[in-house]
Formats: sequence, structure tokens, C-alpha cells
Amino acid sequence: MKEQKRFSRIFFNLTFWVLIAIIAGALLGNYAPGEAVKMEIIGKKFIDLIKLFIPPIIFLTIVLGISGTGNLKKAGRIGVKALVYFEIITTIALVIGIVVANILQPGHIDKSNLQIQDVSKYSKSAETGFDWLTFFSSNLTLQVLIIAIISGIVLSYSKYRAPVIDFLNKVSKIVFTGLKYVMYLAPFGAFGGMAFTVGKFGLHTLVPLAKLMGTVYLTMFIFVFCVLGLILRFYKENIFAFLSYIKEELLLVLGTSSSEAALPSIMLKLEKMGCSKSIVGLVVPTGYSFNLDGTSIYLSMSIIFLAQLYNVQLSLSEILSIIGILMITSKGAAGVTGSGFIILASTLTAIHKIPVEGLAFLLGVDKFMSEARAITNIIGNGVATIVISKSEGEFVRPVEEG
Repeated sequence: MKEQKRFSRIFFNLTFWVLIAIIAGALLGNYAPGEAVKMEIIGKKFIDLIKLFIPPIIFLTIVLGISGTGNLKKAGRIGVKALVYFEIITTIALVIGIVVANILQPGHIDKSNLQIQDVSKYSKSAETGFDWLTFFSSNLTLQVLIIAIISGIVLSYSKYRAPVIDFLNKVSKIVFTGLKYVMYLAPFGAFGGMAFTVGKFGLHTLVPLAKLMGTVYLTMFIFVFCVLGLILRFYKENIFAFLSYIKEELLLVLGTSSSEAALPSIMLKLEKMGCSKSIVGLVVPTGYSFNLDGTSIYLSMSIIFLAQLYNVQLSLSEILSIIGILMITSKGAAGVTGSGFIILASTLTAIHKIPVEGLAFLLGVDKFMSEARAITNIIGNGVATIVISKSEGEFVRPVEEG
């Protein structure tokens, strides 16, 4: 009877099916790449479906959070605190990326066997630098965030505040119920995303840059378990328990290579964990644009990798310049397709020592490293939300039943 219950629990567990889908997608991509590439549409459609929920969830969560408390000073304090935290942690991520890359030296390999791809579109975009107007106009999450904050402030002073909040609460329940049913399609999205990635780029492309891949994943591991782990420990939380709690979201990100796919469900999970609704609404969406820990590590490591590949010696002042440039530009590495490569190209152009053409060597394996970036980004935003909630005294762990 116990075995039957255990089997039933596993069989109906979404995490189990997402994991099976990822394995199936990788196998199809490896053994039938032609068919696997066609699966891209499944992964894309699932992410598109999830993206439909992101604007209403962000809007409803923030508006209800701000207008519900009615404390605008507090909302402003939370926003400033979150931005300061983001800048400190992403700078630490940049430094760790540079330090580990200098120690392990992933760029000291024979580049004659590396595949070269076209990077002209990125180098052309880099000539004028990163366009912040394009970043904002293309970043729907950031736009909705600003509109929601303004709406929440206006509603706080409105005489119709109570009935509007009641209506928005009802709408919020409908939206989250819809999301619950859409998430049952997650295995299909993970299967499509993984099948396409392996089918198009092939596992064989990883061999020449295996050292870089290994270094990137190791650095992400060090950052998550040492930096973020110590931060959580300071606030009396356990990184392993937290990762276990969000394992469904992590597997979904692994399969789709998109942290956006898990944005709505991670917000819900953080609320259920005990984080304040208003803090979740402010921190998570902002973090998706400004707290990209995994992306920061990848950007700094990529520059050091290319410097090593071309035997370019960087002075301390040049390394500090790279950190300074990336501290600003890395905040724009979301919302615009290919923006990471544009930022890399802009940085390389600014320091005038490393050939921009070197990005061609990274394009072949970038897709395989995007999983590490996306997973680290989502963990970092989860930790940030817990930290801000606890520092504000607005973390209330729910009482377990039974």
C-alpha cells in the first residue's frame, strides 16, 4: 500500500514529468536532430503562453501590494533597498567570474579546432553602444512594473480604493488559477526547448569549449552555494531547502533556457513560502531586469576567456574598467534578444585590446550555457526577495498543517 502511494505520488508529480521531458528532448536531439529541431515550436509556444500571464501577475501583485498597505514611504524604501542589494550582489558576481577565469584559465586552449560563426550583427550594434531606449521599449516587464507602481500609488489615494482592491483580488485568483492549469503543460515546453537546443547545436559542439563550459558551471555553483548560501544562512534559511522548494521552476528553466518561463510560478512560490506579497511584487520583476547574477558571471568570464584565447594581457586598471563597464551595462542584458552579445561587443570595443570577432567562438556553445545563467538568475532573485522580506520584518512562514 505504501509502495502504491509512493508510486502514485511520483507519477502525478510535475517535477518528475519535466525531468523525463528534458531527458527525452536531449535524446531526440542527439539521435534525431532533424526531427528535434522541429520541436522548437512546442517550446516557443509554451513560453509565449506563460508570457501572457507575466504582465497581469506583475500588475495585480504590485498594485494590490502598494494599495493594500497604503504605506508609500515603505514601498519607496523597499525599492531603494532592492536596487542597492542588486548592485552589490551583481558586482560580487562580476568579480567572482573574473577571479575564477583567471585561476582556471579556460581560454588557454587551441582555437584552431573551434567553430566560427557570424557575429556581424552584434559588432554592428556595438558600434553605437548599448541602446537603453531600446532596452526599455522592448522590456515589457519593466514597463508593466512602472505602470503598476503608479497605479498602486494612485489607488492608495482613491476614494474607490476598497471596491477596486476587492475586484482586483478576485481577478488575481482567476489569473493564478489559470496559471496553475497552464503549468501542467510544462513537460511539453521543456521537451521542445531541450530537443531544439541539442538538435540544432549538437552535443559535439561542447567538446572544444568543454573547459569554458565547465568553468562557467563551476563558477555558478560556487556563487549559488557560497555567496547566496551564506546570505541565506545569515537570515536563518538553508540554500538546499530553498532549491528543493523551487525544484519545479529550476527544471523548467533548465528545459526551456528561459527564466521568464518560471517567473509567474516563482512569485507564487515565494508568497507561499512566507514573503510579503508587496515585496514579491516589487523585487522579483525588478530583479529580472537588474539582478542578473548568472548573466554577470557569464559576461565577465567571457571577456577574460577571450583575452586568454588571444593571449592578451590585461592590467589591473583594465580589469577594473571592465568591471565598471559591466556594472552598468549588465543591467541591460535582459528583454532584448542577443543583448548579452551586444554588451560583450560594446565592452570589447571600449577596451580596444580584445578582438570583437572572438565572440564568434562563443556563439556555438552560448545556448548550452544559457541554462546556467537562467538558473542562477532565478535563484538570485528568489534569495533577494527572501532577504528584503526578512530585512523588512515581512517574512511569515506559514504554519504547517497536521
